[in-house]
Amino acid sequence: MKKFNYRFTKLTLIFIYIGIALCVVGMGINVLTIATSDIASEANPVYRIIQYVLMFLIPVVLLIILISLLTSSYYAIDGKTLKTSFGIIKSKYDINKIETVLLDRTTNKLSVYFNDKVFIVIVVKEDWYDEFIDALCSANRNIEFSINSKEKPDDDENKTK
Repeated sequence: MKKFNYRFTKLTLIFIYIGIALCVVGMGINVLTIATSDIASEANPVYRIIQYVLMFLIPVVLLIILISLLTSSYYAIDGKTLKTSFGIIKSKYDINKIETVLLDRTTNKLSVYFNDKVFIVIVVKEDWYDEFIDALCSANRNIEFSINSKEKPDDDENKTK
């Protein structure tokens, strides 16, 4: 199985790390709030207990999602399936249904088109494009590979008369 890690932009990585830090700080504040409060003196402590459970549950769930984005975001080519994983969101595509792989040099995007007019954009390091395309084409020899290149303007149009 060939595995290619997802390439996050620097801004996305910054937001993920800030989110992780906020989750940790939020859980610390929640522990401090619970430690300093007196649930026993309240007339109806059920609402306060529900509040504390939710105060812990939300940062923990967000922390799990953000950490899974960092550790489990990849594309994998496994025999007859193309697996995509974006954190906890996972998908599988049948390689035999892939019609075309398009490398667009103008946008620097690698797109995979399927028979049913659906496509996905592959976000990996540009250095891995050739290796990813080779792995796909070796799994299915019927995949068509094409490149849209940057066009140079005509010299005749740029000349002044």
